[in-house]
Amino acid sequence: MAGPELSVVIPTYNRKDILRKTLAAYCSQSASQEILEILVVDDGSTDGTDSVVAQSGLESPIPIRYFRQDNRGIGSARNHGIREARGEIILFGDDDVIPTANLVSEHLAWHRNYPEASVGVLGYVCWSPEVHPTPFMKWLGLDGVLFGYRDLSRGMQVEFAHCYFNNTSLKIEFLRENGTFDEDFRSYGYEDVELGYRLIKRGLRLLYNPDALGYHYKYISFADACRRAKGVVAARKFFETKEAGMVFARMGAQKKAGLASRLKRLSVRTLVPFLSPIKPLLDSHLRLPRILYRAFYSYYAARPAAPQAGVEEDSAGE
Repeated sequence: MAGPELSVVIPTYNRKDILRKTLAAYCSQSASQEILEILVVDDGSTDGTDSVVAQSGLESPIPIRYFRQDNRGIGSARNHGIREARGEIILFGDDDVIPTANLVSEHLAWHRNYPEASVGVLGYVCWSPEVHPTPFMKWLGLDGVLFGYRDLSRGMQVEFAHCYFNNTSLKIEFLRENGTFDEDFRSYGYEDVELGYRLIKRGLRLLYNPDALGYHYKYISFADACRRAKGVVAARKFFETKEAGMVFARMGAQKKAGLASRLKRLSVRTLVPFLSPIKPLLDSHLRLPRILYRAFYSYYAARPAAPQAGVEEDSAGE
């Protein structure tokens, strides 16, 4: 590659203050001269995002292009960026994932080492130190609930279940020829995994580079995590109508079918109510065994989303 050939695509919705930090971090990359453009796709924000992007554009050494659309979901916003991007490589970020200084250079180095059109790069995302992540949050981002980075090792080819598009780069030629996001996913969740499944079927090799590091600038309490799990139910049901979702569901069913898995679920139902006095520790900085995080999360995230007042302490006042 000669000259700047990378387009950064950032979908956004009502996160202008975090977006400002994210844009500034892209403009301060060690390889900023290799970024052709930053495309911000505003999915119907009402918080003055357009003004923030305009001001960032005035201060940026990199062209920042702003596109606005009616609120149609993150898949639609990313597709908008795919259509408009001019670079040979497209890097998908999120408005609340702040790149470390070498994130872009790490993506580009791996693309130079693997120039085949079918090879992409998955970077690593962990919590920003600025949000003071709890041990529960770290578990959430490593053990397959929010993300499953603990399952990955440097250079491995990831499966579709690990196709996260908040820090992922692909050759745009391969992407445009083999599939983009399904815009029927209107609510948050699973749209990236579904696309990953289709692209892998068409030959995508997505390689994991943990040195392409981004910081997730968000604090999530235990109650927030449970609400999120309940909030993606509709997306999960829709996902399971797709081929990728059917495969995903079968994989999950096979894991649950064994005797050990059934005993674990019985233990969770029995023990978590007994251990409820330690529940406040889930939001503390005291590190608990991972098995407790999974047990509490499995128990509370599966409970009804709208309990009667006074029944579920997580439902009120947050």
